Amino acid sequence: MNTIPSVNLKDFLSDNTERKQSFVDAIGKAYEEIGFVALKGHFLDDDLVENLYTEVKNFFSLPTETKQKYEIPGIGGQRGYVSFGKESAKGKKEGDLKEFWHFGQYVEDDEKLKAEYPDNVMVEELPEFNEIGKTTYKMLEKTAKYVLRALALYLDLEETYFDEYIYNGNSILRPIHYPPITKEPDEAVRAAAHGDINLITLLMGAQGRGLQVKNHKGEWIDAIAQPDELMINVGDMLSRHTNNKLKSTIHRVVNPPKELWGTSRYSIPFFMHPVSEMKLNVLEGCVDDNNPKKFDDITAGEFLNERLIELGLIKK
Repeated sequence: MNTIPSVNLKDFLSDNTERKQSFVDAIGKAYEEIGFVALKGHFLDDDLVENLYTEVKNFFSLPTETKQKYEIPGIGGQRGYVSFGKESAKGKKEGDLKEFWHFGQYVEDDEKLKAEYPDNVMVEELPEFNEIGKTTYKMLEKTAKYVLRALALYLDLEETYFDEYIYNGNSILRPIHYPPITKEPDEAVRAAAHGDINLITLLMGAQGRGLQVKNHKGEWIDAIAQPDELMINVGDMLSRHTNNKLKSTIHRVVNPPKELWGTSRYSIPFFMHPVSEMKLNVLEGCVDDNNPKKFDDITAGEFLNERLIELGLIKK
């Protein structure tokens, strides 16, 4: 596979059973074969996207000392600002050439989870930043819910199987700024080759070259979305839960050609996480004689903690 398949969520949401089933088949096949799809018909409108990018650019344009006051110690970067070069891919010493912000879950009717998750961080200098971030978070979470419903059907599960696990889930919206490159990078890239931790990732801002996906032949292919598309990929939690039937594909963000070093790049992934208690034990329907169980039993919270240690965001 040398291109990323494109699907339209409106097919799944239609009252036409054939259109709905064709969406389920297409997205399931794509996630078995390459782990990525480009999705049209999501719940973000153009005005919201434009306003979000404006606010994100405004934030990253703030003076460094202003941004750093929103870097909260002791929470593994789960909320607020994470400064340049702090995060590295699993197995890499070099920090990625990026800075980013984290919006987290807006917990409803669950005091235990409210206490478990860090609070969202409010940016005093930008009155619209947090509100637009919250609206975007909700629309991406809604989009992700229906993608997971389609995947539940593909896996012969009850359509709403994932709903209880993602409600108030530990999901993260991460606006990223890859600043202009000012000198020859020493082994570092904007985002080194990695797989995502979570169930699925919805990526805004995959227009233009930069994001690359490794196909099953080991070739790097460009993943370029149309302006009205989100790029959506399977994360390690879902891959593990399905015994690697749905593939969590290695991907990276490469440095641009030298003539474009002076430009910033922005991308905004939404990492759909379940609640910590969700068991990621391999689904029985994904195990047979040809595909024996590949993974030990583990909860989403335990798995996330393991990976945050590997990424250098929390200490053992």
